[in-house]
Amino acid sequence: MKKDIILSGVGGQGILSIATVIGKAALKAGLYMKQAEVHGMSQRGGDVQSNLRISDKPIASDLIPSGKCDLIISLEPMEGLRYLTYLNPKGWLVTNETPFINIPNYPDIDLVMSEIDKLPNKVVLNVDKVAKEIGSIRVANIVLLGATIPFLGISYELVQESIREIFERKGEAIVEMNLKALEAGKSIAEELI
Repeated sequence: MKKDIILSGVGGQGILSIATVIGKAALKAGLYMKQAEVHGMSQRGGDVQSNLRISDKPIASDLIPSGKCDLIISLEPMEGLRYLTYLNPKGWLVTNETPFINIPNYPDIDLVMSEIDKLPNKVVLNVDKVAKEIGSIRVANIVLLGATIPFLGISYELVQESIREIFERKGEAIVEMNLKALEAGKSIAEELI
């Protein structure tokens, strides 16, 4: 088992939380894991990208070569497009459809979405809308994480366990909201694929 994952989005969207949950779940599964430095975190609103590599065998490098990525997880559609050259031909893009317009020359969203629509393997969902329905926009990243469950190669139960452990210090209500967000994303992805 090997999964090379690129996480992308905009600073402040929760990329680091997604990486933490996946990493913890991978370790619980007895897998090896390497994560490249997260770029862009120092600037809220700036582009953020990280490589996350998971395998049942030791991993030599924390960087994913071009054309070898299995999964791009993107909290922002244009940021997902930015890393398509890394995606392998059978790889998946799981992205939020809602743009985070943080630059004056942000491309037309219809053009961005038409490029995404050309991909053979994609899950596109409005994580902001789903998160608001659950009760907080702050769980949008966990909705997106849930949509990656069919592609992660890590059991759903281990991801749930990791969420419990990571968020338990914030109280049971926060844990339950995050678990509900995870389930919502998972259900949407299963319907779309």
